[in-house]
Amino acid sequence: MSKKIALVTGANKGIGLETVKQLAENGVKVIAASRNKERGEAAVASLVKDGLDVEFLQLDVVNEADIHNAYQYISNNYGKLDILINNAGIQVESDSDWAINTSVNVNEKALRETFETNFFAIIKLTDELLPLLKKSDAGRIVNLSSILGSLTLHADENSPIYGSKLFAYDASKTALNAYTVHLAAALKETKIKVNSAHPGWVKTDMGSDAAPMHVVDGAKTSVELALLNEDGPTGKYIHLGNELPW
Repeated sequence: MSKKIALVTGANKGIGLETVKQLAENGVKVIAASRNKERGEAAVASLVKDGLDVEFLQLDVVNEADIHNAYQYISNNYGKLDILINNAGIQVESDSDWAINTSVNVNEKALRETFETNFFAIIKLTDELLPLLKKSDAGRIVNLSSILGSLTLHADENSPIYGSKLFAYDASKTALNAYTVHLAAALKETKIKVNSAHPGWVKTDMGSDAAPMHVVDGAKTSVELALLNEDGPTGKYIHLGNELPW
C-alpha cells in the first residue's frame, strides 16, 4: 500500500482522538485503538462521518492477547505498519492536584499499576509490532511522555515543574524516556525513528480544565513526530519542535 498506516493507542478521547483526526487529515490510514469498545467505536464513527479514513481496534495495552491480536489484525489487513503512537497512559495518584510530592507515601499498588500501563505495556506492544514497522519505508514510533519525566527539570528549583512530583507517574515517564533513547540507538541503522513527545499541559480528563492548552494543540507534537521526513531527529525528547532536557 502506498498509503501510510498508523496505530494510535488510547484513541477514544482527548489527545489520542485528536491525534487520530490530525493524522487522517494528513492522508494517513489510522487504526484508532482503545480499551473501551463502545466509546472507541463511537469516536471513530464521528470521524468516519467527516470523511476521514479511520477504523477502530479494541486494544487493552495491558492485555497480552489484545497485543497479539493487534499484530495479527495489522499483518493480515495491511502487511506493514508505518506509525506507532504509544499514547495510552494513566495517572492514579491524584484526581486533580498535581502540585504535590507523593514520593514518601506512594504505595506499591499505584507504582505497579502506573508502570504496567505507562512503561511495560508500551515495550510489549512495540516489541510485538516491530516486525511490521521494519517493513515500512519510514517507520515512526512516538512515545507519549511528559515534561514531568525530565530529571533535569525536576532537580532544578527554578524550573516550572519543580513543585509537581507525582512519583509513580513521573518515574514511569522517565523510564519511558530511557526506552526511547535505547530503542532509537538499537534501530539507528534502520529507517525507523523513535522519539518521546511532550504534548504540553492540555485540557483533558488528566490535565483538567486548569490547563492552558487545548487538545488540538496537544496533538501537534505527536503528529509532527509521526510524519518526520528522512532527515528528522531520532532518540529525542520534543515539544512543538523544541528539544527538552532529559
